[in-house]
Amino acid sequence: MKIVVLDGYTENPGDLSWDGIREFGQLTVYERTETAALAEERMQGAEVVYTNKTVLSAELLDRCPELKFIGVLATGYNVVDVKAASERGITVCNIPAYGTEAVAQFTMGLLLELCHHIGSHSDSVKAGEWTVSRDFCYWNYPLVELAGKTMGIIGFGRIGQAVARLAQAFGMRVLAYSRHPKPELETESCRMASLEELLEQSDVISLHCPLTEENRGLICRENIEKMKDGVFLINTARGPLIVEKDLKEALACGKVGGAAVDVVSAEPICWDNPLLTAENIIITPHIAWASKEARQRLMDIAAGNLKAFLEGRPVNVVSL
Repeated sequence: MKIVVLDGYTENPGDLSWDGIREFGQLTVYERTETAALAEERMQGAEVVYTNKTVLSAELLDRCPELKFIGVLATGYNVVDVKAASERGITVCNIPAYGTEAVAQFTMGLLLELCHHIGSHSDSVKAGEWTVSRDFCYWNYPLVELAGKTMGIIGFGRIGQAVARLAQAFGMRVLAYSRHPKPELETESCRMASLEELLEQSDVISLHCPLTEENRGLICRENIEKMKDGVFLINTARGPLIVEKDLKEALACGKVGGAAVDVVSAEPICWDNPLLTAENIIITPHIAWASKEARQRLMDIAAGNLKAFLEGRPVNVVSL
């Protein structure tokens, strides 16, 4: 059986093994596949194809008649025309829940950086500022304590719930908004709230919801105006949840006191993205998911998905 990985580099740049998948057939791993024509060429004769961000359109699936299984090396599967795959008898599986702890930890890391600017202060020491200081200490930014503040979490699935647990460990009160409220998860320091209440009361707002047509551009000028002055905003979910020019303006005037984003509207980030020239913002290159431990879980689930499919009991099957 021919197995092809179209874009394996981000999942495994060399520190993991593909052997869990290789045991099921003749495996070829490509680091990147940049064009549909190249994807078609590489997929010829393959019964199993794995993709992360390489788009598999209906037209491409039509030209690969041997294909029986598509493994998405991610949770999101919008790169695959799932309807077309189903119509052609192709099973599509994704990787749920592999990065919950990694993303939650990264979210708190971004928040702590907004509170303390640890990297900047370290750089200033290395640049000699402490050496020439007249005092035993100094700080270049306000230092913020989290205890007693309110964390608003938009999207209360596995990751949102994990962030809530960490926030409460720091002594924060949590307000959670979800399309499907979960009152059974409420505690003395964590409760469900309406979006309006969350926007108005939160000192920190963290996004953990999937991108839908309904919430695209959720963080816009209108909703930012409802927030507290000086609010911190964190996005480790999906870039298009934020209207980036509106966030830049809010950062410039201080309405948003600081932002940290691991995702942007188009990735890799474009040179004309307004956030690149925004004030008081941290931008990281979509790495919240990418701890080695999380990527190993992803690899193990990807192999398990194929094993289950071949045994006639497919798991993690996606559908429209």
